[in-house]
Amino acid sequence: MARTEHYHDPNAPKANSIVVAVSVFVRDEQGRVLLIQRTDNGLWSLPGGGQEIGETVAETAIRETHEETGVRVDVTGIVGVYSDPGHVIEYSDGEVRQQFSLCFRAVPVSGRPTPSDESREVRWVARDELGALDIHQSTLLRVTHGYEERAEPYIG
Repeated sequence: MARTEHYHDPNAPKANSIVVAVSVFVRDEQGRVLLIQRTDNGLWSLPGGGQEIGETVAETAIRETHEETGVRVDVTGIVGVYSDPGHVIEYSDGEVRQQFSLCFRAVPVSGRPTPSDESREVRWVARDELGALDIHQSTLLRVTHGYEERAEPYIG
C-alpha cells in the first residue's frame, strides 16, 4: 500500500483516523541509530508501526522493530509523544491518518539488520551520515530528540 506524508500542507486531505503507533530510536554501542528504508515511500525512517489489540505499546515497539529490522531490542525509555495534527499520512486505500506516535528509546540485544516486506534496506547510521539520507522532517525531529537524551520526553 502506498503512503504519502503531508506535513503542514494546506492542500493535504483531511484526517479520517487516528491510530496508536510507535517509532523506536535504537542506538548501538558506537552511537549509531537503526534506520530502515521504507518500501511504501522510499524514505528512511525509524522502525515502528501500529499497536495491535492485546499488546502494550512497549511490546509493539519490540515486535515492530524485530519485524522490520531483524534486530531484537529492549525498551529503555521514551523519547517523546508526537501528535501534530498538521502531519497526516495518506494511504492508497483512502485512509488519511493524523499522526499519533510514541517514540521509544531502545537498545539492541540480538540479531542483525535484515530487510523485510516493509523495509528494503536496514542499517546502522552514524549521526553525521543522516544528512545524506532522504528522511522526513518528522522522523528527523524524533532522531534529534533521541540524541538529545532529554530528562523529560518531548510532548507535541
